[in-house]
Amino acid sequence: MTVTDEQATWFASTFSALADNVERAVLGKRHVVELAFTAMISEGHLLLEDVPGTGKTSLARALAQTVRGTSSRIQFTPDLLPGDVTGISVFDQKSGSFSFHAGPIFANVVLADEINRASPKTQSALLEVMEEGSVTVDGETREAGSPFMVVATQNPVEQAGTYALPEAQLDRFMMRTSLGYPDHGSTVQILDAGRPVKMPVPQIAELQTIGAMTALSREVHTSPLILDYIARIVEATRSATQVRLGVSVRGAIALSRTARTWALGHGRAYVTPDDVKSLAEPVLAHRLILDPEAEFDGVTATAVIGQILLDTPPPSQQDLA
Repeated sequence: MTVTDEQATWFASTFSALADNVERAVLGKRHVVELAFTAMISEGHLLLEDVPGTGKTSLARALAQTVRGTSSRIQFTPDLLPGDVTGISVFDQKSGSFSFHAGPIFANVVLADEINRASPKTQSALLEVMEEGSVTVDGETREAGSPFMVVATQNPVEQAGTYALPEAQLDRFMMRTSLGYPDHGSTVQILDAGRPVKMPVPQIAELQTIGAMTALSREVHTSPLILDYIARIVEATRSATQVRLGVSVRGAIALSRTARTWALGHGRAYVTPDDVKSLAEPVLAHRLILDPEAEFDGVTATAVIGQILLDTPPPSQQDLA
């Protein structure tokens, strides 16, 4: 199915309205809000690396409220158990049977706060549900929700008593970004209110709307030359001298899927090289494992992706025409 101009216009206007609505609660962070909705519509998860007090919880709650979805918050601590995330079966003496008590993972938007403070065993409890959208407890599989999105946070500054996320867990996140501190104008608005913005945002769309947007984004035209461009970028991460482990196939698929959503969110029914460039850093950088010597010299994954984009020529407009 080819996406029509009318469908592209509807998608772009809805995408913009959703972002506008969330910006009521998360001031001055339009780009991050658009990335979050891009991840949600592309059926992915978001990792926020940020210091405390920047609005991570407000973002997750506003995402769920905007589409009339459910939200939950899990505060990860070293003593958190896998059952605290997924839920457990409890024996009912009256009925003589076990009943399942669902954990906080059963929501449309789940905020996993300070995920790197939990033990690897508890972190691994998220692996199945992030990949499959379902939870298996006592041999029975239960769907987590639709749409389903994990917004996980970790503090990049304080590392004492934390457990670094393993590569397999990092690769489950479609994007990594940060909110950062608000700009001056947004700070003044927050100070004028006397407190952080916590008011509920109005519901302007249904969960079915996100499902329709997801289905439509899959139909966005992606030229073979664009797919070749994505493949060359990914392959370059594997051969870069500063990189010990490059981007996986899952990462390449994530870049392709988010580029389709990003293009449609900006009113185009086709993907351009600029769409790929805009998303390369948030989609690919967290999947790189740098050589220890390169890290010691101050090289960052973001810088590596930036250099690869400079060194990898995109297809020309004439070739795409």
